[in-house]
Amino acid sequence: MELVADDGLAVATRGLTKSFQGIRGRRVAIHGLDLDVPAGGVHGFLGPNGSGKTTTIRMLLGLLRADGGTMHIFGQPVPQRLPQVIARVGAIVESPKFYPSFTGRRSLSLLADAIGTDQRRVGEVLEEVGLGDRGNDRFSGYSLGMKQRLAIAATLLKSPDLLIFDEPTNGLDPAGIREIRETMRNLGTQGRTVLVSSHILSEIEHIADTVSIIGRGRVVAQGSVAGLINQAGAGSVDVGINNPEAAVAVLRQAGMTAELAADGLRVSGVDQPADVTRTLAAQGLYVSRLVPVRQDLESVFLQLTQDDQLGTTSPASGGGDVPPPPDSRHTPDQDGEVGR
Repeated sequence: MELVADDGLAVATRGLTKSFQGIRGRRVAIHGLDLDVPAGGVHGFLGPNGSGKTTTIRMLLGLLRADGGTMHIFGQPVPQRLPQVIARVGAIVESPKFYPSFTGRRSLSLLADAIGTDQRRVGEVLEEVGLGDRGNDRFSGYSLGMKQRLAIAATLLKSPDLLIFDEPTNGLDPAGIREIRETMRNLGTQGRTVLVSSHILSEIEHIADTVSIIGRGRVVAQGSVAGLINQAGAGSVDVGINNPEAAVAVLRQAGMTAELAADGLRVSGVDQPADVTRTLAAQGLYVSRLVPVRQDLESVFLQLTQDDQLGTTSPASGGGDVPPPPDSRHTPDQDGEVGR
């Protein structure tokens, strides 16, 4: 049966909740999560450590049971109809594991047999992830980036429409990060949907078409990368001035949002930068610098998640969930994540 995307969404959750029982009592990991992942392209899934990204992914894949709310993949409710839709989904939620002495090609060939996929797909997916000329090398000789690309190749054997990657660049060097970035971008341009959880915001900004940012188990913003950046940066200017404290007072009295900065002050909510100059000059305060602020995804992320008390480290520091026990789908009261 061919499944149809729901209103153009590959993934949708509504009111999704999940809590865990720990030694300090019950902790809510996901609290009314409303997530929309458009079909086609790369979608970044961002949040501070402990915000619930990995928990959400595990629930979508049937590895954890939700306490409440609904989840849909291509319009089909999961986990109720996960067996019917799982053939369209490929996922990497842990580090790839293959026999070290097997070649990449042999590993994929055995997997193709196990899932009933035509052996011709092995060569195709190796080429697709840039391992066509290294398929006959042993897995033990692969770099970390190559191992991750082989894992991606394994998910592509059944030609999925949705790919879910949880921190796919964790532990990789810059060259490996670039390889995975290019692989994900290529997959997104082929019409597939790539949902990628990552803490490397600069990489997501380069490859993602849309993003969802979560904090405290809730979506705090989602939309196109360009749209979120433009919205966050609209009407903000950096101001250089000899008396920044007096300038802040004057601007606030005029109804502007002004804060002291390392080399002056930042003013937001400004329709015309000239209004700042005019307001200050009327009080005998003259600016030496007036520069419109160009936001990036990291700046937007920090603004939106600055009050998230779940983040134990900076967003760029990495970290990860402590995986729930293997039988956690049957025992919802296990301790929850303390990382991603």
